[in-house]
Amino acid sequence: MKKIIFSSLLLLPMVMMAQDTTFTIKGSIRKLNSPAKAYLSYRNANGPVLDSVLMKKGRFTFKGAVTDPVMAIISIDHAGDGSQKGMDAITCYIERGSFELMANDSIKNAVIKNSPINDAYHAYQQHFASIDPVMKSLDARWARATDEEKKGTALRDSLMGVAAPLFEEKKKLQLDFVKAHPESFFSLQALRDYAGNSIDYATILPLFNSLSAATKSTKAGVDFSKRLDIAKLTAVGAKAPGFTQNDVAGHPVSLSDFNGKYVLIDFWASWCGPCRGENPNVVKVYQQYKDKGFTVLGISLDQNKEAWQKAIEADKLTWTHVSDLKYWKNEVALQYGIRSIPANLLLDKEGKIIAKDLRGEALEKKLAELLP
Repeated sequence: MKKIIFSSLLLLPMVMMAQDTTFTIKGSIRKLNSPAKAYLSYRNANGPVLDSVLMKKGRFTFKGAVTDPVMAIISIDHAGDGSQKGMDAITCYIERGSFELMANDSIKNAVIKNSPINDAYHAYQQHFASIDPVMKSLDARWARATDEEKKGTALRDSLMGVAAPLFEEKKKLQLDFVKAHPESFFSLQALRDYAGNSIDYATILPLFNSLSAATKSTKAGVDFSKRLDIAKLTAVGAKAPGFTQNDVAGHPVSLSDFNGKYVLIDFWASWCGPCRGENPNVVKVYQQYKDKGFTVLGISLDQNKEAWQKAIEADKLTWTHVSDLKYWKNEVALQYGIRSIPANLLLDKEGKIIAKDLRGEALEKKLAELLP
């Protein structure tokens, strides 16, 4: 067997539990033989791994070690020539012990035997069976869209009209699953999806605490707990954590420099289309309220200083801007738990967070209430 570390596999989703594990996976596809080749991609303690083996008499075996149970993809190259023609795959979970996959001619239709975690995974998938096919069909339609369709709004609006109620239904199903299965390995996954990128601490903490101790002690559980800690520090009603970062000229700027003013901490970047689309709204309210005790502090997730400066000038963003040019590793963004942009927090004159992610008319309406 040949094992290769691939950086691209860092994008594989994973769920982890804190224990050393070894695994064996045996597969049988009756109508396949050499030169067909089987691949297993997963993540162990050292990072992402791709394992491959030639099939013999329709069979393959994978062995390895993982520190925690992880999501994996098993794929079959039917031609065995690396062309990926006729490649098919199945998603499953690896944990300590062994299990088998049995299929007639396609791995995607394989039956997994002797694997409680994959039984639970199947039950989790079935919980969303009423909406997932429709969501996938919408994704497929967008993928087939022409450049002209993507430039316009008709197709986008049509798809979103169908998708919006499905998103709400999925959130309801996620919440139902978490409440009904606090001991499930997959309740944490449902909760993370339900929480989204901007965690409502008051809502999510009780749900997280309702999970079993075993689930919360997984690595994924520990990581999510850390996100909750950050969410607590940046929740509405909390005093915004202090920070200092350099402006465009290289001079240090601290949040405390703006004490006594209403401040919109605005996370954005020159490369972020939605951010640039929102900038005219921020410019409008800044011009309207800058003489009434309101200002903006822009925090850029740029890497290129020239691109950052050009965007500031092009969009006429005449307020203070800071950045450490570390992209998604911007220290203030990490401190505030920012996982998507545009994002913002509105602070009162004492530095307390009074609102989050206000855009367009919502931002203007809030400032009208505060600064009539």
